[in-house]
Amino acid sequence: MIKNYLLTPGPTQVPPEVLREISRPLIHHRTPQYAALLANVKEEIKYVFQTRNPVLIFASTGTGAMEGAVSNTLSRGNKVIVVIGGKFGERWAQICKVYGIDVIPINVEFGDVVDPSEIASALKKTPNVKAVFCTLTETSTGVVTDIEAIGKIVKDTKTLLIVDSISGLGGQEIKTDDWRVDVNVAGSQKGLMLPPGLAFVSISDKAWKVIDQSTSPKYYFDFKKAKHSLDKNQDAYTGSVSLIFGLKESLRLIRSDGLDRVFARHRAMAEATRCGVRALGLELFSKRPSDIVTAVKVPANVDGQELMKKMRDEYGVGIAGGQEPFKGKIFRISHLGWVERFDVITALSCLELALDEMGFTIEFGKAVGAAEGVFKAQRSAFK
Repeated sequence: MIKNYLLTPGPTQVPPEVLREISRPLIHHRTPQYAALLANVKEEIKYVFQTRNPVLIFASTGTGAMEGAVSNTLSRGNKVIVVIGGKFGERWAQICKVYGIDVIPINVEFGDVVDPSEIASALKKTPNVKAVFCTLTETSTGVVTDIEAIGKIVKDTKTLLIVDSISGLGGQEIKTDDWRVDVNVAGSQKGLMLPPGLAFVSISDKAWKVIDQSTSPKYYFDFKKAKHSLDKNQDAYTGSVSLIFGLKESLRLIRSDGLDRVFARHRAMAEATRCGVRALGLELFSKRPSDIVTAVKVPANVDGQELMKKMRDEYGVGIAGGQEPFKGKIFRISHLGWVERFDVITALSCLELALDEMGFTIEFGKAVGAAEGVFKAQRSAFK
């Protein structure tokens, strides 16, 4: 028998309290009971986004909300700046091109992050840029972008700042209002500790004015239609009733912890993971590592795909591999959502065993010991 541990950067582990709520008997989505449920979560979700603005909720994965962010704010022929430093920056560009948007890319070496001054320079060179698209935590490379600095650059222009926080929200700090993020997109299966199936979009007053000008086609992801329904505590279409039950509980758990403690816990687990892999002589892939996932270069004499498969199938520890063009070249250990110290210890212990079996020289306990040293020093993050 193998006990499974999920340490991928999405889907993430779901707390038992949330699973119990998801399994409640269904109610109809056009009832006073559901309206009261939606009224609760639409306000509580603002706490996690750190916004006073409405947060729309869709029955979708995060990519649907990304598409909605493009189709609702832009029109064919508009110019946008897209930061491309990983698979999800690439996704912003791909969605924009589908809608006939003129993409001005800022290409960043995978594993690195954009220098905010590059965005400032691009805005000066190109007039009438409608939006800047960024990714808070690029899970494909394990980096975190300085959204706060970019927000200071964009805030006094007519340009919107649109951010993919799908993997970061609830694990990596993003102050939506204070950092002047106009459209902030997130998903349920990451730091919000739910199964996949819900997407969220916070929208600033500045963005709503631009939305009124958009001529791109839209139907299901029509933000104005969604807001009109949400104002009445309704979904525009059939709501994901079970997931909304779970969302209420996950938001309660986050609120009871407090965001400061949530972020401190993620920072501690990230530092412990990084110290652990470095203690084994492994090299981080990320030049500005995030707090939600650690990306590590696979040693030269090790098959990265086989390493991930061994950890998952023989030991029950699910981590993520690299995405193109880094498939087999990096592996990624998540410390996101409902994860605690001993999940990290388990992952590092498994990594030691698997690497040893694959012929990589290991001194057993080094990774675990390094991580435990971090947890001892940062004990307060888990109280």
